[in-house]
Amino acid sequence: MTEFEENQVENGTESMEQALESFQEVKIGDVVNGEVLAIEDKQVIVGIEGAGVEGVVPAKELTANPTDDLSDIVKVGDVLALVVISSIGKDKENGSYLLSKRRLDAKKVWADIEEDFKAGKLIEAEVTNVVKGGLVVDLGVRGFVPASMVEDHFVSDFSSYKGQTLKFKIIEIEPSENRLILSHKAVVEQEKTAQKEEALSKLHEGDVVEGKVARLTDFGAFIDLGGIDGLVHVSEIAHYHVNKPQDVLKSGDTVKVKILSINPEKERISLSIKATQAGPWEDIEEKAPVGAVLDGVVKRLTSFGAFVELFPGVEGLVHISQISHNHIATPHEVLHEGDEVKVKVLEVKPEERRIGLSIKALEEKPKSEEAEVEVEETYEMPEESTGFSMGDILGDQLKDLDKE
Repeated sequence: MTEFEENQVENGTESMEQALESFQEVKIGDVVNGEVLAIEDKQVIVGIEGAGVEGVVPAKELTANPTDDLSDIVKVGDVLALVVISSIGKDKENGSYLLSKRRLDAKKVWADIEEDFKAGKLIEAEVTNVVKGGLVVDLGVRGFVPASMVEDHFVSDFSSYKGQTLKFKIIEIEPSENRLILSHKAVVEQEKTAQKEEALSKLHEGDVVEGKVARLTDFGAFIDLGGIDGLVHVSEIAHYHVNKPQDVLKSGDTVKVKILSINPEKERISLSIKATQAGPWEDIEEKAPVGAVLDGVVKRLTSFGAFVELFPGVEGLVHISQISHNHIATPHEVLHEGDEVKVKVLEVKPEERRIGLSIKALEEKPKSEEAEVEVEETYEMPEESTGFSMGDILGDQLKDLDKE
């Protein structure tokens, strides 16, 4: 061998040694760049840059969906950031390594989620599955939403949530255990609180606004005013007596209400429907003029007379002396609650909300009375303090004494 050839061999050996020395050592946990050399059915072969060795990326370490076509995800020549999971094939020349893209991506995702958690930020994620205990979401890592943290109300079937993208609050995070607990309920409550504050800022006592009947109870109706509910007590539903709110209202009805009072601290709003409606006593002199004959229903009986409802919220009094031409000791002798009767209007006092009525004025007088000298009768409304006067108490008894 010539001196030149010896120099060439020596220089070649030195170059190879230098090249080998320039290759970095690959360790488990290292983050490396891998150039895609080949795409196989269930794995991708890469060349680890700067190491002079190859690595394998199994399909499950490349994508979360095992049914994905790997050629749609990467192409030959692509350079991927990968993390070294373990070494394989030590018997092979230069060795080979098992690599993962998903785990490296997850590491970054966990870091981002931790930052969001510390900052109190809300995150968005798609619900990928519905399980017995709640919802599973995908953030690049698996998140879990317990059933009790899905909504602020009971939900019997969560199937409709699959595929939805929702906002969540991070409740608990532990990357080392792949534990991520999320809450959609907390987001709903937060949004409702903001809506309530905004709605309250726009409402004032005395305002007349529109709302929708949200729910009904025995004591009243809750009205949605656009983010906050107000209560219409059963006594404020109508000018007439309402036994149950369900008798006149149903959920979903749109109603006009007047704001009676607001308590921002307790988030309580008192409302009235009847305050937005014309009172039953308005124009009563036109609806029930003196001399008019009207139909009514006996609502209450007392010792001194019968209260008859003429219109919703309007009752008039038939004094005992105006019930019958025959002498009666109590109204109960001839009338019963719920009886339908015809009455004649004798007197109307709108300012006092009082109407005097007569039943006997519409009935024929007995023949024995017709033979007697007719005396013009005058009607005087019973005293408001007692409901009737002394003359009303004694009634026909005074007349009988005068005859004697």
